Amino acid sequence: LAFERGSAATALFCAFCSVQGETFLGVSSNLFLLGYVASLSTKLADTFASEIGKAYGKTTFLITTLERVEPGTEGAVSAEGTAASVLGGLILSLYGWSVGLISAPAVIISVIAAFIATNIESILGATLQDKPNLEWITNEVINFLNTLIGAVIAMAMGSAFL
Repeated sequence: LAFERGSAATALFCAFCSVQGETFLGVSSNLFLLGYVASLSTKLADTFASEIGKAYGKTTFLITTLERVEPGTEGAVSAEGTAASVLGGLILSLYGWSVGLISAPAVIISVIAAFIATNIESILGATLQDKPNLEWITNEVINFLNTLIGAVIAMAMGSAFL
């Protein structure tokens, strides 16, 4: 079930942990809130990248080899999709700040984490998805890993820089 609802599972876990007190599992509630916002920002960044890239990407390349591929290929990236990814991550991160979930400096961290995670997701899609003996690595599994990576990167950066 966690894999089938990947983005929701990561965000739900971070939200749950954030309300357990000032710290939970040795981590500040503010870092869990940053992880929450970053996980959702990562998902929106990925969605924007995929949908805008498929619809408007003029030239798409496989992220692992840089060879030209058709839009929609697992692991394909385009300039248009990449720009849309940053916009998606920024929109949700700014929303998190506007409602008081994260600080202004945390917005930058959330956007960076979403961008990095979305590119890692493209690498995972290109290298693991639809491969023999890895049929269990579905798009839902990749989405779960994507949002988890975004949250973890944001929380690590938040711990180091905030």
